[in-house]
Amino acid sequence: MPETPARNTGAHYVYAELKRRILSLELKPGERLYEPAMASALQVSRTPLREAIRRLISESLLEQQPTGGVLVPALDEAAISELYEVRAAMESLMARNACLKATPADIEDLQGILERNAAMVKFADDAMQQGMALHARIAMIAGNSWARRFHGQISSQMERYRHFTNSTQERRDQALAQHRILVAALAGGDPDKAAKIAFDHVMGARDAAVRAMSGNSAAGS
Repeated sequence: MPETPARNTGAHYVYAELKRRILSLELKPGERLYEPAMASALQVSRTPLREAIRRLISESLLEQQPTGGVLVPALDEAAISELYEVRAAMESLMARNACLKATPADIEDLQGILERNAAMVKFADDAMQQGMALHARIAMIAGNSWARRFHGQISSQMERYRHFTNSTQERRDQALAQHRILVAALAGGDPDKAAKIAFDHVMGARDAAVRAMSGNSAAGS
């Protein structure tokens, strides 16, 4: 009986660790996974590794090749545009709903996140974490469980692209300014304005990511 929880725990650990490496780009886009080497590196058997790989393939975070090999998906401008378009629609919906439901305590929470965002704006990773926290709090205030679920799935896919969206100080300052305008719209009870600001903010992040990716491609060519 004790073996089953241990096996499940092992599969969950491998899944979480592989996902972390994929989303952080530690496993490079286009890199092939070799099961024996990966199992040895993670100090697990092939069974939990294969379970984790199957799960990540189902989430489109790994790709099964016709030859049987497994690759980390390449970064793709078309895919990032599609992801950001869907996320923009979700963020717009949630901003509208949050505007209708936000309490003074909710607005105070959002303003606290804004203050931390401002304090960390010079640090790419920290600024990104605070931005994500703000959007997550708005999603929670909105209270639409389906929108939050889809938003979470999209956000997970997008983590591989996020470092492109705040790679410059100019973009981080711009994102902070947009966050402030968004919170002000929520505090002011203007759902149409909040929805538009949220949509435009995400599409601006998309444009920044595509520009950064194009720049990297040109530099590498």
